[in-house]
Amino acid sequence: MIPLRQSAQPHFLHQGCIYGSDAEFLAMAVPFVLDGLHREEPVLVATTPANLELLRDEIGPDAAGAEYAEPERLGLRPPQRATAIHRYWTRHQPDEPARAVRILAEPEWTGRSGREVSAWQRMEAALNVVLADTRIWMICPYDTRTVSPGIVEDARRTHPECVVGPRVERSAQFVRPEDFPRSQAEPLPGPAEELFRFEGDMTTVRRYVLRSAAKLLKSDEDAQGMFGIAVGEAIAYLMAQGIEHAAVWVRPAAGRLVCTLHSDQPLGHVPAFVGYRQPGQEQEPGDGLWLTNQICEWLDVGSDASGCTIELAVPAGA
Repeated sequence: MIPLRQSAQPHFLHQGCIYGSDAEFLAMAVPFVLDGLHREEPVLVATTPANLELLRDEIGPDAAGAEYAEPERLGLRPPQRATAIHRYWTRHQPDEPARAVRILAEPEWTGRSGREVSAWQRMEAALNVVLADTRIWMICPYDTRTVSPGIVEDARRTHPECVVGPRVERSAQFVRPEDFPRSQAEPLPGPAEELFRFEGDMTTVRRYVLRSAAKLLKSDEDAQGMFGIAVGEAIAYLMAQGIEHAAVWVRPAAGRLVCTLHSDQPLGHVPAFVGYRQPGQEQEPGDGLWLTNQICEWLDVGSDASGCTIELAVPAGA
């Protein structure tokens, strides 16, 4: 076991907390919140309504010094959550290097599809990279009463440390953030119905996609606009990587409008967490697609010797 925290925190501190009772949750959350308030550090707690009530009742009047919110406050999709956390840091970062910004953030896993679960797990790994230059101290609780064993196991792989009550254990299962999404990778889907296929240079591909969206979404102008923005940035991303021609499939699927772009030209490099770095955070050309990632329910980017593929989906009529 190692102490909960050293006297100074020069970088992002990302910890998981696997708990199975109200008492175990409070054993982690109460000292985390009270110590932060004692140090006059910003404290944000985004967890379930039941846990918020537990924490307020346990801490009492001192609880007023922290911010409390249900998980939706930090966004409904993984890229939105990563952006919200970084923006919270930007607004509240202390001037003193020994002080941190504390965030207790518990994702909602109930009712999510396998694809949605994978996206949230990749986000947990991505935070280790995209928040590395912050002094955020973040604890992500996982309730074994409601969360599946597989999700709990992956929490140990995406968090360098796990909190047990008021102390910390290094996670022996932790893997390099860049390796985690590769361990989850699945083949991108093949061509969709020929009815929606089009091939050409990137400018004509974009025109085709917008025309298809107008037909498939008809009266939903907001969805058309968001789809056009998402696809437009994806095409700009491919062009910036030297891709000149692509085939595209546009199709409705389960309440979403899905676009698959494929080129026989491979991309030079695809970062493990493409689309997670905000404008101004980019470290290399391949860090783009932030806006597309914010809009889409999912965004998958792949490349190998046979070519590259981007697939994205936006809500249709949501």
